[in-house]
Amino acid sequence: MSEDLKEKHGTTGHSWDGIEELNTPLPRWWLWTFYACIVWGVIYTVMYPAWPLVNRATAGVLGYSTRAEVAADIDAVNAANANINEQLAGVDLAKLTTGGDLQTYAVSSGGAVFKTWCAQCHGSGAAGAKGYPNLLDDDWLWGGDIETIHETITVGIRQPADAEGDYLRQSQMPAFGRDELLEEGDIDAVVNYVMSLSGTPRDASMVDHGATVFEENCASCHMEDGTGDRGQGAPNLTDAIWLYGGDFDTLKETVWNSRYGQMPAWGDRLTEAQIRAVSAYVHQLGGGE
Repeated sequence: MSEDLKEKHGTTGHSWDGIEELNTPLPRWWLWTFYACIVWGVIYTVMYPAWPLVNRATAGVLGYSTRAEVAADIDAVNAANANINEQLAGVDLAKLTTGGDLQTYAVSSGGAVFKTWCAQCHGSGAAGAKGYPNLLDDDWLWGGDIETIHETITVGIRQPADAEGDYLRQSQMPAFGRDELLEEGDIDAVVNYVMSLSGTPRDASMVDHGATVFEENCASCHMEDGTGDRGQGAPNLTDAIWLYGGDFDTLKETVWNSRYGQMPAWGDRLTEAQIRAVSAYVHQLGGGE
């Protein structure tokens, strides 16, 4: 170390392997900038929300709130769209499938509603996932016309009874194995029969017996030809479209333990205009009837 530098600045007293640390002061411009940042930080915490409390943060002298700002923006948009939303809430649903400015608006706003509330289950592109229906095809458990889609969104699937005690969109497949309604051999046979309706069974020798089991236990919901019944939400077993999977093991699991997927009822969460908008959006995705 230069003796001149050591004499000029002195040392901090730190030494490593004979190397001493100079006590070189920080540049004044840096120090003043640092002090200004401290002052600004203190002023900011006084003027704006900053310090966390038990249930909230300090409001700050200015009372500024990003949430209030967003809420004000939302209110402004809602006010601007009030007239068209009123039209949307009262229009005949069928008119939302025939084109025009109102359908264009419904599809656009319905897409936003879908991405906010529905994409978590059905995917951002509405292609669904295992256990969550694909909304792009023409396979519908309850029906694909816009009136039925609107009802499905409003009341949900397998939700509790409403205030009058009426069960809305209630359906449940029996757990044939778990509840000992069928022997395992019968379940293996009926699974092979179901697979034969839309493809190749794993064991063709069991199909005839499976057809008998199906007729006695399954046809009342899925119909004698396996095409299903939308009135009960019973799926079509002949189209090779599967909600949980169509391989032998998955189908056996379905028959053995049943499935009980649920969809929320959005009637008490969304406005009528929002429900109609998302109905129009889903209907025009490609599978609407």
